[in-house]
Amino acid sequence: MGVTGSTGPVMDRDEVDRALARLGAEHEAIETSLLALQDHAGRRLLEGAELTGFTEERWTSTEASITLLWTYFDAYTDALRTAREIRARRRWSSREDLVELTELLNGESVTVAGSATATANAPTLHGTGNKLSERYSLATLVDRMNELYATSLDMVVAADAVWSALPARIDLLAAELQRTRRLAHSVGVRPGEHPAGDDLERITRTLTKLREQVVSDPLAFWQPAEGSSAPGGGRPDTTVYDREARALEDVRREIDAVLTVRQDAEQRIVKLRDVLSRADRTLAEARTARGEVLAKIAATEVPVVSGPPTALQEQLAAAAEYRRQAQWHRLSPLLESLEEKAEDELLRARESLTAVTAPLAVRAELRGRLDAYKAKVARHGFAEDTLLIERYEKARRMLWSAPCDLRAAEQAVLRYQQAAAELLGGPRVPDQGVPEDGRTGPGA
Repeated sequence: MGVTGSTGPVMDRDEVDRALARLGAEHEAIETSLLALQDHAGRRLLEGAELTGFTEERWTSTEASITLLWTYFDAYTDALRTAREIRARRRWSSREDLVELTELLNGESVTVAGSATATANAPTLHGTGNKLSERYSLATLVDRMNELYATSLDMVVAADAVWSALPARIDLLAAELQRTRRLAHSVGVRPGEHPAGDDLERITRTLTKLREQVVSDPLAFWQPAEGSSAPGGGRPDTTVYDREARALEDVRREIDAVLTVRQDAEQRIVKLRDVLSRADRTLAEARTARGEVLAKIAATEVPVVSGPPTALQEQLAAAAEYRRQAQWHRLSPLLESLEEKAEDELLRARESLTAVTAPLAVRAELRGRLDAYKAKVARHGFAEDTLLIERYEKARRMLWSAPCDLRAAEQAVLRYQQAAAELLGGPRVPDQGVPEDGRTGPGA
């Protein structure tokens, strides 16, 4: 070091040469970065786009920053060239040259005109306002360029990332949407006639609006990465796109269900006719059985058997008509409802038949029990016992006569069982009696 000047100790020749080498490397790196920014696809797109909203505001500021960057860079280039020229005057620089170089390299020797910096839109250093000119040291100017470059690149990279990701994905989804709409139309899923048709219209409107917004205001769909200071740190916000993609998938599943109905509609309708026919036959059998019970069983309350539901037959006819007219979107929910109702109707018919024939089942059980005891008595040699014959014949007349009084017949069978048990030496059969409500048999 030499003597002290206005900017501190005067640099010697070696320090000057090292500083010039360092500044030359920085100049080359800055120039390369600025040229890359100038040629960046995102910047070119921003220049030609009709921007709106937040992106328009950011791009106005970023354009001014890029202009200011080049102004700073030109000033930096001029200062560096001047310093190199001074150093090149002599192989061994004089003290006056070293003082001048020290001032140029370390002092605030670079002047930038305020009108040239477009500071009305570009950020200013340390909050300085508009001035006729600004003076910077080379180190301060490098820091300033790095700051402006980082903010400008961040904006350009973010916009380019959104434009690279979302519009193409929206276009692919829109193409899939068009195919789905054609398929939906072919199976009768149309707006105003089916909820899936209304969903397709809404998805179409949303995607159209989303694409317009992404193209004109890409930064509205950018999520910066938390804690990241690197330019372009973040990712495109695909929330709206993802929601509509899921909605379209739901519609496709709905249409697939309708297509499935179209393929097996005839088979399902035939099966429905068979189930309802079996239910009708079962109800008819129950009505016939009810007449038989009323004629053969005395003092028994037999439930009334209802007729076949006409509503199901009407709905089945409507389903056949929907199939004939290829109205698959209406046929699908109707068949699902009919299949459930038809199975319920068949179950109801079977339950009606079981309830109606219960007295006949009780009579059959009593007949079987009476004959079983008679066979048991005969195996033990008491077939000719007078009391047993008398009680057997009495119970038999009751069970094989019409109308049959089940209450009295059951008492007669129990008395026969008791007499047989006494003869056989087994435990006495308890007198079970008949409940007051008139119900008989094992269930009672």
